[in-house]
Amino acid sequence: MRERAASASIDAIDRAIIDGLQGGFPICERPYAAVAAQLGIAENELIERLQAMLEARVLTRFGPMFQVERMGGAFVLAAMRVPEADWQRVLEVVNSFPQVAHNYRRESDRNCDFNMWFVLATETADGIAAAVRAIEDASGLAVFAFPKLQEYFVEMKLAVRP
Repeated sequence: MRERAASASIDAIDRAIIDGLQGGFPICERPYAAVAAQLGIAENELIERLQAMLEARVLTRFGPMFQVERMGGAFVLAAMRVPEADWQRVLEVVNSFPQVAHNYRRESDRNCDFNMWFVLATETADGIAAAVRAIEDASGLAVFAFPKLQEYFVEMKLAVRP
């Protein structure tokens, strides 16, 4: 599991950026300039602050969320049982695939012994099976894919406390 940098801290402008970018991003020729203007800062400062928060792991991801099925693609939640001694190698193998997102570690319990969880997203429905096979071949471990049975929309916005 990645540790959050001990020296990472955010100021009032960073908090405003995080709060302001949850739930919407302008669709226009210069979206960063539009957001920066709303925040009262320069476009390059917004971009630099976002990059700094990503590098410090204050933010783990900044990007769009797509409904890939509407575009002809597919995605699944996937899991693996990774031996502790092999964790770093398998993590690097899995993360090297461009179809992988949101890879995280979960401690196993008596009900579930999967400890690596990630999302696979592909351009076509057939791409999921191919990605699973490729990860299995590269890692030497089984990948278990859990396709979505029903879709729910849960909007989650996080408050950034001072």
